[in-house]
Amino acid sequence: MSTLPPTAGHMRPSTLDERLTSFNERYRQQKITHRNWTILYGALFLAALAGSVFVSDFSIPKLVKGLPMAWNYIVGTMPTLTLENFWSDLAEWYWGLRYWLRLLVETILMGFVGTVLGGVFALALCFPAARNLVESTGIYFAARRMLEFCRTVPELVFALIFVFAFGLGPFAGVLAIAVHTAGSLGKLFAEVNENVDPRPIEGVRAAGGNWPMIMRLGVVPQVLPNYASYLLLRFEINVRGASALGLVGAGGIGEELYVAIRQFEYTDISAIMLLLILTTSVIDITCEFIRHRLIGHSLTQSA
Repeated sequence: MSTLPPTAGHMRPSTLDERLTSFNERYRQQKITHRNWTILYGALFLAALAGSVFVSDFSIPKLVKGLPMAWNYIVGTMPTLTLENFWSDLAEWYWGLRYWLRLLVETILMGFVGTVLGGVFALALCFPAARNLVESTGIYFAARRMLEFCRTVPELVFALIFVFAFGLGPFAGVLAIAVHTAGSLGKLFAEVNENVDPRPIEGVRAAGGNWPMIMRLGVVPQVLPNYASYLLLRFEINVRGASALGLVGAGGIGEELYVAIRQFEYTDISAIMLLLILTTSVIDITCEFIRHRLIGHSLTQSA
């Protein structure tokens, strides 16, 4: 007659005690390992922080001393507005409003076109740059390195290169924004792709779909709201970036701001900066509204 294995209720006390002791020992070892790694990471963080403070010459006394001077510079750029001649003073402050608005629209369009172009290239590279979507290590490595190159080189450097190649003007700025946007959005899109649910991908593959069909039907519907959110955020960033590219002759209102700074036209500096701040706020509010509509629509459909 065969003997049945003892169940948990009929397990010998010695065997149960041995298993509990083994479990407690493994738990204790894992807890010690986790604590040691936490201490190591904390020590590395403190060492990196201390090294950064030393190399950057960061100083609290310098910060306390310099902040009032920075504030004095900001106050010095503001005009004198009197209640009696308010509209006259305001008109004198914004004497170049029409010209500045034209340059501001040019800056916004530079950011928009650069975001669209960069988003297209990012969309093309984000799928081979996701580890779970490609089997070839070489393709994954090449796509990742390409994205790193695009986002590592500063926009101003790209703008200088394109100004040298294509001349002064907004075209060079658009190309610089597009290249840097492709690298930044490509990395974000790829990380979103790596977090998708694999079941729709397996379903499309089981139905005989090829790789483009798997990306189109199994991946994109899952990640499209995140794509839109990141794209809108990048557009807001690119408008601010386009205003700085004018410093190297890449078009936009940045050129006029640079001229005002060099010629010490303090009231023009504050007028242009206020326009940029108001424009960025309007773009931020608009993009937030669109993003919430897209996300809410997506959640409604999924429900």
